[in-house]
Amino acid sequence: MAYGTAFGVFGQDVEPKAAAVPPSASAYPGPGRVTGDVVVHDPTMLRAPDGRYLLHSTHGRLEVRTSTDRVAFSRKADAFSSPPRWWSRYSTENDPWAPDLSHHGGRYLMYYSVSAFHSNTSAIGLATSTTGKPGTWKDQGVVYSSDAGSDYNAIDPDLFVDSDGKWWLAFGSHWSGIKMIRLDPKTGKPYAGDTTRHSLASRSTAPRAVEGPTVVKRNGYYYLFASYDTCCSGTTSSYKIKVGRATKPTGPYHDRNGVAMNKDGGTVVMASHGSVIGPGGQDIMPDGGKDLLVYHYYDGRDGGAPKLGLNLLEWSGGWPSAY
Repeated sequence: MAYGTAFGVFGQDVEPKAAAVPPSASAYPGPGRVTGDVVVHDPTMLRAPDGRYLLHSTHGRLEVRTSTDRVAFSRKADAFSSPPRWWSRYSTENDPWAPDLSHHGGRYLMYYSVSAFHSNTSAIGLATSTTGKPGTWKDQGVVYSSDAGSDYNAIDPDLFVDSDGKWWLAFGSHWSGIKMIRLDPKTGKPYAGDTTRHSLASRSTAPRAVEGPTVVKRNGYYYLFASYDTCCSGTTSSYKIKVGRATKPTGPYHDRNGVAMNKDGGTVVMASHGSVIGPGGQDIMPDGGKDLLVYHYYDGRDGGAPKLGLNLLEWSGGWPSAY
């Protein structure tokens, strides 16, 4: 299949002819084959209990796509049929960003961002649905917000549920970097018994470009994936995905060389290569006993159009690599 990584029907992996070898820093794998409506930004994906793949992304009132085989994707209506009134306090465009989709306790949850470019007057919202279908999402209002006086930016949410049942929300973009707060599983909103805002990753120099966190737990460690550098500039984008790990969800996170992610650390998982430019906006999706890296990139063969990227992750020596 195109670009070398193959995905089979219903999420089962099709082994390539050559054994998969973790890429070096200068030889990242191409994305797996996807077809249909795959022009996306900031994708999040999960496999529903009925086997369907649900893909949500930035723009519209949060774009919805589905697939039965993790290859062919079709566009459905937007998640919201109309914008909640509170969106107008943070953006006049009704164009929410960077959703995070999950399924817990028999219902779907979607955290998402409402803001404007270059502004930290921002908010993270929550919507819930019993079916996950477009138009069924019920607005639960603002979860967390920031304003012009804040040293953080309340966008790019990622829900992490630990094995002990604790809920955490990672978020952040530029300013002082990636943050994490504890949530109440009953409400999906901040936990009254612990209001600490933890710092997970930051950059020391302007424009302090680190955003879009994703947290997972594997083999006793917590891993923080984040997008670094410039997004949303087509073929001039310099986005890349980096990772660090910790022994607690709240950090501190260090990269493979021991450098703290709060001190400019981060090990590159994927960067621009060939016609795949500026990969980022990532999500990590468990599927069939493996982990799938879900991201967008700008296609140098198609005028810099933003495309859906899918790669499997291999965990070797305690660190992930895409193949």
